[in-house]
Amino acid sequence: MSHDLPRILDALVDGVAVVDGEGRLVRLNAEACRILETSTEAVAGRPIEQVVGAGGFAKAVRAALATGASCVEHEVRVPRRFQGDLLVDAAVAPLADEAGQPDGAVVGLRDRTLGAALREVERERAGAAALGQIASGIAHEVRNPLGGIRGAAELLEKRAASERDRAAAKLIVREVDRIAALLDDFLVFGRAGEIRLAPVNLHRVLDDVLDVLAVDPLGARGRVERHFDPSIPELLADADRLMQVFLNLGRNALEAMTDRDGTLGISTHLRLDHRIDLGNGERVPSVAIDFEDSGCGIPEAVRDRIATPFFTTKSRGTGLGLALARHFVTQHSGVLQVESRTGQGTRVRVLLPLRRAA
Repeated sequence: MSHDLPRILDALVDGVAVVDGEGRLVRLNAEACRILETSTEAVAGRPIEQVVGAGGFAKAVRAALATGASCVEHEVRVPRRFQGDLLVDAAVAPLADEAGQPDGAVVGLRDRTLGAALREVERERAGAAALGQIASGIAHEVRNPLGGIRGAAELLEKRAASERDRAAAKLIVREVDRIAALLDDFLVFGRAGEIRLAPVNLHRVLDDVLDVLAVDPLGARGRVERHFDPSIPELLADADRLMQVFLNLGRNALEAMTDRDGTLGISTHLRLDHRIDLGNGERVPSVAIDFEDSGCGIPEAVRDRIATPFFTTKSRGTGLGLALARHFVTQHSGVLQVESRTGQGTRVRVLLPLRRAA
């Protein structure tokens, strides 16, 4: 039985791209076409740098052509126009002519997106468990002293001989109450299994969120654009917790926009290609909810810390908003992802499992 080379390449589970000695694309197999969202006919003869999505491994291709040495780039981000970005491992091997001189290169592309997403889910679950233990310990150690301080301050207020002393005692009571409120928020991380799953219309929840934001003073900072996928069915989730997640994300986005010309885009779409493991061996498709603003963006130096409890870049804020959002998303077996460019805005994506009622 004989098969021609194109059919063999298309049967491979990894993407394969072939370039000539000048770095121009010659051929893509079927998987490479999927990864780069193009076809051989559309890109044949174009330099590798000019192909959308190939920029992450173009330098490796040029290096292989120049030196004749193979190289591997791990988890290269491939931006795509029509679907979410991918992470791929790119292995570049030079091709030689009969004289042994570099005459092209073969690029192997292995999609690592799902594996990276699963690792992120596991990290978030482990982080949530550790944070829960810390929260429980803090509750035990802090609550009793706070109660004692508040009681003593109330007693001082009653016995104060001057208005100044009474005002100082009232200040102590207010500050104790403020700390107690923060502690209550933080204690959320220590409560496992708190979500109540029921059939939820995701778009109805988002509409309720937008109604709340419309009457919030922050709502004047920009216009909101909705792009909802009508094919998304009801899913099992906790509507109240999702309401809190989306309110926090919406407020964060509006706070990042400093003028009335800003735009907050909220979109939903079904991700049949991105499945989420529910922990019992069952993997289901996901629903993506994107909050994308045209604000100032997040400085690169702090992007990895923005979901850490009590870390904030705002002059006024507790640093719990995004941390709580990530916690509740993780409780749903979902993932919260943040992509941002300084001065160009931020996109926060929530991926939720499409759980259906039995």
